[in-house]
Amino acid sequence: MIRTFVLLICFFSLQKEKSIILWNENNKLSWHDFKGKPKPDSGAAAETASGISFGFSIKKTNENVVSFSTEVDTNFYPEESWVNTDLANAYILGHEQLHFDITELFARKFRKEISELKVSNSIKVELKTLYKNNASELDKHQKRYDEETNHSENLEIQKQWQRYIKLELKKLSKYKSIE
Repeated sequence: MIRTFVLLICFFSLQKEKSIILWNENNKLSWHDFKGKPKPDSGAAAETASGISFGFSIKKTNENVVSFSTEVDTNFYPEESWVNTDLANAYILGHEQLHFDITELFARKFRKEISELKVSNSIKVELKTLYKNNASELDKHQKRYDEETNHSENLEIQKQWQRYIKLELKKLSKYKSIE
C-alpha cells in the first residue's frame, strides 16, 4: 500500500528559511522540489511540508492603534519535503500538490478574515486568535483530505477533492497573495 502524508508547518512570524517556495497558481510542484531525505519506514511515497507564515505591524498614536498591516504567505519547504523515487508518479505528485493548494486555500480564508477586522486596541490579540484558529482548521482539513482519499488511493474521492479545492480557491481569488 502506497501512502502519502502531509506535514503541516505553521509559523507565527515571518521566518527566512534556506529554501521556501511560495504558492503560485502558475507554478506547480515537481519532484525536484522535494529535497528532504525519505523516511523509508513511513510507508509513504512522499511527504509535503507546507504552511502559512504570518506577520503584522501595528501603528499607534498616543497609545491607541490607528492602523495595522499584515503579510500572509503560503510556503512549501523543500528540505522538509521528501519523495521515495521508487514509488513516485504523476498521480501522487498531484496529491501532494493538492496539500499545498489546501494550504493556500486557508491562507486566503485567513486574508479574508483579516480584511474584515476593524482597527482597535485589541487588534494584536484578534490577529493572533484568527491565526491560531485558521492553523487549527487547516490541520484538520489536511488530515481529513488524507483520510478521505486514503492517502491518495481512493481515486474517485481524490478527484472530488481536486474539484472542491479548485472551486474554493476560485471563490476566494480576491484574497490570493499579490505576486
